[in-house]
Amino acid sequence: MSKLILVFIVSALLSALSCFALIKVFKRLKVGQTILHYVSEHSHKNGTPTMGGLSFILSAIAVFFIFNRAYPIATAAAVIFLAYSLVGFIDDLLKVRFSKNQGLTALQKIIFQLGVSLIVAVFCVYMGITNVYIPFTGRLVNLGLWSVPLNVLVFIATTNCVNLTDGLDGLCSTTSMIFMLGAAALIGAQLNKLSDYYIVKEEYSALIALAISCGGALLGFLLFNTNKAQIFMGDTGSLGLGAVISSIMIFSGNTLYIPIMGIIYVISGLSVIIQVLVYKRTKKRVFKMAPFHHHLQQNGHSEAKIAFIYAFITVICSLSCVLVYAN
Repeated sequence: MSKLILVFIVSALLSALSCFALIKVFKRLKVGQTILHYVSEHSHKNGTPTMGGLSFILSAIAVFFIFNRAYPIATAAAVIFLAYSLVGFIDDLLKVRFSKNQGLTALQKIIFQLGVSLIVAVFCVYMGITNVYIPFTGRLVNLGLWSVPLNVLVFIATTNCVNLTDGLDGLCSTTSMIFMLGAAALIGAQLNKLSDYYIVKEEYSALIALAISCGGALLGFLLFNTNKAQIFMGDTGSLGLGAVISSIMIFSGNTLYIPIMGIIYVISGLSVIIQVLVYKRTKKRVFKMAPFHHHLQQNGHSEAKIAFIYAFITVICSLSCVLVYAN
């Protein structure tokens, strides 16, 4: 426990310091976000430094490897985290270079995501990670090869939904920090309560440490990302977060807990899908703007209030998932 607390503190401090330095550098280099013209409420944010995800990603990974042994499964999660962040970084770099809110094309992103998710799914089969916990029951079910399509679907859905949630100051970073700490608590509770593991306890412990490291790093980032944000995480951060959330939960057998603990991500993704499908069919909008957090903003709610509401929901859902193992 003391090591995990230390991991959290060091991660938070390192992330805060590196974020402070990045803001100075990015302002000097004029590495700023270009705001979409139809999001008029955010026009004042044009030029705000972006790619801030670098601060918490590199901090989380560095602290994780400093304090933990390189177990294969947890190391794979960290590598996937870094790989997705690199793609997000390229996307952000293109946006900054051409002063547009468009970087990599949707096709380029989906090809990468599909390719990596297939590699991850095959890796899971190779490592024998084909079991999933049934939420709120403690039961473990072996899906065998059926885990491949499930993992691909979950990976692509999670990374895109987390990316969509990054639309207001502190929104994605706050909910993701809570999710990470909730994931660590869930895996820890399972270790104490359950007796049927399919990977060694040391691997579970390493995944907990990675989640704690990410949670601490996000806390440090939040010093500069809450409203009014001094820096945005960009796709560098949001794609990386989606990937590490997917990896930690899939590798620990908690795949089916993602849409429960991450209900906010589900709301973001579903609101966009519903908006697009209904508009194409009827030319009418269900929401004033999608994702749903923009709809709330259009209805007069402040960014800070929306971020708090989303954080509140994430806390309740995460604690509910842990509660079943805490008795």
